[in-house]
Amino acid sequence: MHEPPFAPVVAPPRAPTFAQALSFWLRLGFVSFGGPAGQIALMHQELVERRRWISEKRFLHALNYCMLLPGPEAQQLATYIGWLMHGVRGGLAAGALFVLPSLFILVALSMIYVIYGSTPAVAGVLWAIKPAVVAIVLFAAWRIGSKALKSSALWAVAAASFTAIFFFETPFPVIVVLAGCAGALGQRWAPQWFRANAGHAGQSAASEGPAVIDDHTPTPTHARFSRSRLLRFSGIGLFLWTAALGALVAAFGWQGVLPQMAWFFTKAALLTFGGAYAVLPYVFQGAVTHYGWLSAPQMMDGLALGETTPGPLIMVVAFVGFLGGYKLPMLGADHALWAALWSGTAAACVVTFFTFLPSFLFILIGGPVIEATHGNLSFTAPLNAITAAVVGVILNLALFFALHALWPLGWGAPLDVAAAVIGAAAALALIRYQVGVIKLIVCCAVLGLAKAAVW
Repeated sequence: MHEPPFAPVVAPPRAPTFAQALSFWLRLGFVSFGGPAGQIALMHQELVERRRWISEKRFLHALNYCMLLPGPEAQQLATYIGWLMHGVRGGLAAGALFVLPSLFILVALSMIYVIYGSTPAVAGVLWAIKPAVVAIVLFAAWRIGSKALKSSALWAVAAASFTAIFFFETPFPVIVVLAGCAGALGQRWAPQWFRANAGHAGQSAASEGPAVIDDHTPTPTHARFSRSRLLRFSGIGLFLWTAALGALVAAFGWQGVLPQMAWFFTKAALLTFGGAYAVLPYVFQGAVTHYGWLSAPQMMDGLALGETTPGPLIMVVAFVGFLGGYKLPMLGADHALWAALWSGTAAACVVTFFTFLPSFLFILIGGPVIEATHGNLSFTAPLNAITAAVVGVILNLALFFALHALWPLGWGAPLDVAAAVIGAAAALALIRYQVGVIKLIVCCAVLGLAKAAVW
């Protein structure tokens, strides 16, 4: 009788040095296209399956925590894993390198936009991309709604949020608070109406072998919870935010453009439950309607640029900041082009700093608490209600964008039939044929160039 051979023993990989991790995070920052789902899938493939730096279970544990936080979950996940492997410097490096390439690219594209945006070729490209942006936002509402609206109560929350913002122009933060309160009450009186959704990542894949940070690897010393550490990092975070905002106020006054951007995007960073599309209506309300940093068509152009660059989609705020700084030059005595470009660049950097500072703090402060439990986190009823409200808000944003893209001369003017055809085809490509966003925008850009060449 032959005994079955022993299964080969797979040795755990060697722990990466900080330099090796730094090289990986830098490369990831330049290739992280595809939005949060694509970025998370790429990190899973590289870190769990290929390099085995972290096990499937620990990866999903970190992801579930990041999904509960406001802010870009993919960037926070990179920060969490970098922090778990190499401490604070690892987390800062991973999170910063996830963002900085996108910032540099968007600043360069913003400069091209403000200098050459009115040329026929660029104008043609932007004309064709705008209806695609409408389709992309509609697709986001459909995608989130298909997962979030699992009961009549959640449908009612979505309908109420759409009504509140479309007909009564209710501020987005008010909608978030009211939806959270509705979910909290529903959890108490009718929990079956606000039942938690399935996990984000689905079922775990088969293990690829032992990992550097495996299922039962003890929590490293730097990741263990202590009250003194929590207070220390909370104090550091508050100091950084206060010092940066105070310096801007001292230099420009509270009503200056940069202090107002810093304050506004700090609030925006704390309201991004549901991903970047959830915060876009709030950014639109503030940046376009209230402050006038840019116009609605420019906001759509910025979203199109954000879709075509690596990094978190929320990096569209860098474009918003650049346009606001360029429109109101702060770093020059006159309105010379160089002064406007420098002002725009400074504003983009300020906006990026205040948008992402909370994301780093959530990981460095909350990470040890999560590592201490290793339990399964789930969505609560208030967060489910907020996600449902986000669907209604995103639908409102899509309709607003559609008015500007399809009726460029104003409501009541003739419909731009060609733009409407492009928008309908883009929506069909996204929903029915699952065409990637990058491919869709490139195709629309080619159509825009053809239009500019012929007409």
